[in-house]
Amino acid sequence: MSTKIDFSQIDKIVSKTVEAINKSKTELFDVSEIARKEKKRVEEEFQKSKHEVVELANLVKEIERELIESKRKLLNVNKYFEKFSEEEKRKIYERTDYLRIELAVKRELEQMAIQRRNELELRVRDAAKMLEKTDNLISAVGTAMNFLTGDLQSVSSQLEDIQQRQGMGIKIIKAQEEERKRVAREIHDGPAQSMSNVVLKAEICEKLMQNDIEAAKNEIKKLKLVVKDSLQDVRRIIYDLRPMSLDDLGLIPTLQRYINSYIEENKIQVIFRSRGSFESLKSIISLTVFRIVQESLSNIKKYSKAKNVTISLEFLSDDLVLAVSDDGVGFELEEVKKKHFNISGGFGLFSMRERVELLEGKFEITTAKGQGARLTARIPLLLEEGSQNG
Repeated sequence: MSTKIDFSQIDKIVSKTVEAINKSKTELFDVSEIARKEKKRVEEEFQKSKHEVVELANLVKEIERELIESKRKLLNVNKYFEKFSEEEKRKIYERTDYLRIELAVKRELEQMAIQRRNELELRVRDAAKMLEKTDNLISAVGTAMNFLTGDLQSVSSQLEDIQQRQGMGIKIIKAQEEERKRVAREIHDGPAQSMSNVVLKAEICEKLMQNDIEAAKNEIKKLKLVVKDSLQDVRRIIYDLRPMSLDDLGLIPTLQRYINSYIEENKIQVIFRSRGSFESLKSIISLTVFRIVQESLSNIKKYSKAKNVTISLEFLSDDLVLAVSDDGVGFELEEVKKKHFNISGGFGLFSMRERVELLEGKFEITTAKGQGARLTARIPLLLEEGSQNG
């Protein structure tokens, strides 16, 4: 018995989907423009910082030359002490001391300028990557638009698959927007505020250098602490976005470093075991595995009251198998489903499941109250082209 397809209903679904994507596309254009402006602004700051480094380097070289000449005069004074008047000796001694202090201050400023230049260079790269990702996302949305606005019969034949993936697509976009807001808040509340403080203290140092060198030194020490704290904030933000060690060291060393840091901070015993290897592991798989471990350990810290955690990573011939288990209080899975169904919970338990399934993998959770919890993710090592876009 054949079932009659209601094309008018399908047309309504497609129209609503097109409208939602059009709206998302407009918002993405806005995000892309913001990313473009931010990239330009950071590039301008970077160029200014490069000029500042060059100027300070030239100034340091000039002071070094003057100091060498002053030391030569001082050596001459010490050698022919009786030939110089007290006034001449005093001036040469004072000039040498002044140049020595000035050189130390300028060298410190040069190092700070180099550090800021390097930080800005990293920010330029990150801004370029963010812009590229935004442009790629706009292109992908445009392709979806062309697909959805094409032949209605072709769309209806794939409707079920579209409906299954549409929800995840919207969740990913929302998650990306939330992540951008979080990063913007962290930069505004952290490094941006610290940089304002650095500028203020630098101005104070400039004024004090003319009258009170000791006070200037104290201010410079405080300034160094502010810059170090700001650098730590920036590194943490960058690490949260994407650990660079994933690209530099690979998945297993990055996990080991993160787990070691987690143990030190939380006093929870974590045993990590890995077996086998895969030479050309795709970056999307590495990042997904890292995020699952990161979120799992975060959840264990917040909710489980566990004292021991075991993480195993095994490379089979065709699949990667990740397992995370703890001896905590456990939970009722159905209760968590009701509480965390919305994407606003971040990359939580069920977002992890969807992410793994987008990579054509399988995700399982075994738990009960008072019996700890265990999650297992099995991900194919050789993905189809379409699976890598998750």
